This record gives sequence, C-alpha cells and structure tokens, in this order.
Amino acid sequence: MNEALQQELVSLAHRLADTARQETMRYFRGGGLETANKLAGGFDPVTVADRAAERVMRDLIEAERPGDGILGEELGNKTSTSGLTWVLDPIDGTRGYISGTPTWGTLIALHDGARVVMGLIDQPYIAERFFGGFGQSAFSGPHSKGALQTSDVLELSRAKIFSTYPEVGTVAEGRAFQAVAQQCQLTRYGMDCYAYALLAAGQIDLVVEAGLAPYDIQGPIGVIEAAGGIVTNWQGGAADQGGQVIAAATPELHSAALEILVSHV
Repeated sequence: MNEALQQELVSLAHRLADTARQETMRYFRGGGLETANKLAGGFDPVTVADRAAERVMRDLIEAERPGDGILGEELGNKTSTSGLTWVLDPIDGTRGYISGTPTWGTLIALHDGARVVMGLIDQPYIAERFFGGFGQSAFSGPHSKGALQTSDVLELSRAKIFSTYPEVGTVAEGRAFQAVAQQCQLTRYGMDCYAYALLAAGQIDLVVEAGLAPYDIQGPIGVIEAAGGIVTNWQGGAADQGGQVIAAATPELHSAALEILVSHV
C-alpha cells in the first residue's frame, strides 16, 4: 500500500469519526433518547444515536470508497471488492451512553483481509481521540496531544488491570480473570473501549475480556499495536475476530497474564 493511499485512508478515518461525533453528541444526555433491546431475556441496548452514527459513516465510505467493505454493529455487512474492510462500532458502551457516563466511544478499524492495519478510538464528550496505523500513533484531547506509548510495566504485581464487567464472561472465564487480577496492583471495571485507549496512552497495563465481537476489538487493536502494546486471544493467537481478548502493555506482561489465563480455562 503506497503512502498516498495510506494518507487518504487516515484522513477518511478521522472524517468518519468527526461525522459520528456529531450524531452521538446530538443525543447524548438529552431527553427522549429512543432505546430498544436487542437481547431476548437480557439487556443489550441500541439507540437511535447508534444507528444514526453508523449510517453517516457508511454513507461517507460509500461516497468516497465504494469498493471497500463495511462491517458495522448495527447495519450489517457489505462485502469488499477492494480488499479493504471498514469495521465500525458507532457507540461501544451503549449502556454507559444511555446512563450518561463519558466512557463510551466510537470505534473505527480498517482490515486488509489478513490483519487490522489501522484503528481509531474516539470519545466525543471529552473530545479525546486515539489513533494508530501505518507507522503512526497519536492522541489528542482537551489538554494535550502527542504520540501514544504503552507503559513499560513487566510484572503483574505492578500492573493495573481493567475489564468491562466483573463477571467477564462465563463462570470459567470469570475465574480465569480473577486469577490474573489477584496478582495485579489495581483492578477496575466498566470502561468499555476507553480502557483500551488508556492502555495505549500508558495509563494502565492490562485489559482482559471475553465475548467480544470483531467490531468491539479491531479499533483497539490498531491503536494499541501502534503504541507498542500487544493484543491476542487467550491462546496467544489473533484477536481480530473477537472472543476472549487480552491486551497488554509489554510482551513480558502479556506472557505472565496469558500463562495464568491458559491454566484456568
């Protein structure tokens, strides 16, 4: 992929995030937010904001790169004829969104059929954006901007570990997570995609989750790998299709946590 095409794709990723930001902020903390439940027997919310944000992103991709594929959480899959697929999660953390917390985000990734080549995490309310791909890593926010770099933590005893839900996934997956967390310095929950952004920024050191979809993790993969971190499944393989995921600041920390996870599932 030549440099001109790379820059075109980077520019488009940021413009996709800009358009989605307008839609999500239109409804955030506002009255009358329309919410539906996608999960019979449980609660998996989707809002008018999810669908509106994905729609404007898809429309922009169709207008500028009609041969590219699109995989979106809310509006389905379009097969690629170019070899490139945009992977979109308009609001990762809809439960947080409808509760008014500023820890949800928009996830955008570009997949070349083999791996994630670019990722973006955008938090509209606090105007923070985290980007990684094509040899670039960067963040911008209300206080500063600069390059991303994961921490240099090597030992679990110094690590800050995050997961979205205390139960993590199945009972066995929850036990595996707790076995790792018990060795760590600090455990926190409930950040959704924002935890991955914090890892890329060097604020925390581990994220361990289960039950993820491709659109939940591909954006974070692009950002974290560009920042020097590592993201795999719990077997040490590729995590781009979701499932059980571990993201770590350093290979040493990844190896130590992975050894525990493997021994408990």
